[in-house]
Amino acid sequence: MAIRLRNYLPSLRSLSFRVISLSTLWTIISFIAIATIISTLYGEARLKSFQQLLSAHLFSVIASVSVNDGTLAGRPDPGEVRYSSPLSGWYWSVEPAADNLKGSLRSVSLGERNIDSPSTLNVPFDTSFQRQYTEAGPNGQQLSVVETEVVLDADNRVARFRVMGNLSEVEGEIADFRYTLYFYLGIFGLGGTLINAAVILFGLRPLDRVRRSLGDIREGKVTRLDEDLPNEIAPLAREMNALIDNNRRIMDRSRTQVGNLAHSLKTPLSVLVNESRTIGGTEGRLIAEQSAAMQIQVQHYLQRARVAAQRDSVVFRAPVTPILERLVRVTAKLNPHMDIKFNNYMDDAIFAGEQEDLEEIVGNLMENAGKWGRRIITLTLARVEQGFEISVEDDGPGLAAEQIQDALARGKRLDETKPGTGLGLSIVNDTVREYGGTLTLERSSLLGGLHARLILPTAAN
Repeated sequence: MAIRLRNYLPSLRSLSFRVISLSTLWTIISFIAIATIISTLYGEARLKSFQQLLSAHLFSVIASVSVNDGTLAGRPDPGEVRYSSPLSGWYWSVEPAADNLKGSLRSVSLGERNIDSPSTLNVPFDTSFQRQYTEAGPNGQQLSVVETEVVLDADNRVARFRVMGNLSEVEGEIADFRYTLYFYLGIFGLGGTLINAAVILFGLRPLDRVRRSLGDIREGKVTRLDEDLPNEIAPLAREMNALIDNNRRIMDRSRTQVGNLAHSLKTPLSVLVNESRTIGGTEGRLIAEQSAAMQIQVQHYLQRARVAAQRDSVVFRAPVTPILERLVRVTAKLNPHMDIKFNNYMDDAIFAGEQEDLEEIVGNLMENAGKWGRRIITLTLARVEQGFEISVEDDGPGLAAEQIQDALARGKRLDETKPGTGLGLSIVNDTVREYGGTLTLERSSLLGGLHARLILPTAAN
């Protein structure tokens, strides 16, 4: 199953991590509980069957023993070959428990060895006149002993019967079973966990597709989410597409209104400009300048309204490098006597807005540098913590510290001999702030002229 694991490396906050971790924890707890229950039941059943076997052997020995002239007689055979193997851990013995009985009988495996018997005060007989206890065997084994006393004849001759089984052997079998059980359950648990994780990741792939589709929309690669999704997620994609379509309709309607307003003001302003030419003189020049300022102001505030409407949009994204390269070529054509350098240290920068806005922002800075610079303009694109930085430096006269605030003031002209309305840097500053960025002016440490530093947040890749 081809799953791109790189896209599924779960973080602590991811849904896949939570589901996989909880299911894995439940699997571990379940398998431990199952293994404990099975091993406990098996151990209890094995010990119970072991005790039952010893009891059956005890009755077999009792049935095979009699009294002959006051002496124990008989050839008990419980039917277990281990009673014939020396020091096997399986023994039986018959001892007299009354003074009127003589002799003793033992299994071949026990020989002449003795197995201690605790006092009846410490281990009393039960209601069936049997008792069970453990004792150490002659070969270091732990023995389970079943003991009873039986009256053999009418003369009240009493014999003590004992059958002993190797408890260490049984406990070893139980331990082996427990080890084998945990081993195989561990293998099945690990396999089940991996399969479960793979199934969960496979099941969550549609959510990853939605995430990647949203990223493609932010980057401007596509305009809609893919709705070919499972039934549980398809409604989400449809709602998102409806939201995107509604956002686009609002933007189109806003642009239409902005265009209508600009068109409605265009004719009256053109009339004012024509009248200023007719009037001529100082009054005509004043009317022309104010009309030009009005045109710029109208354009500026219409642009601010458009920028505010599209800020944080999920549709508008523009690569920075091609825009700056084009502006460098345009500035070079307009200022053929100047050496323009472009230093690019962030080729993958993406602007979260429309291409025209970035062109106007940087274009104003480049135009200003071409107006005031002498021979050198340097444009730099670099990565910063807040996003990306665009720097424009020139070798012109620069600005004193007290002039910087005036340069950003709306309509303030520092040199009346240069053409313009004094609105360029003000427009740039306002537009940059609408996008959540900053514009700072300072003296260039390399060229000696003005150094304009523009910082804008980059779009998510």
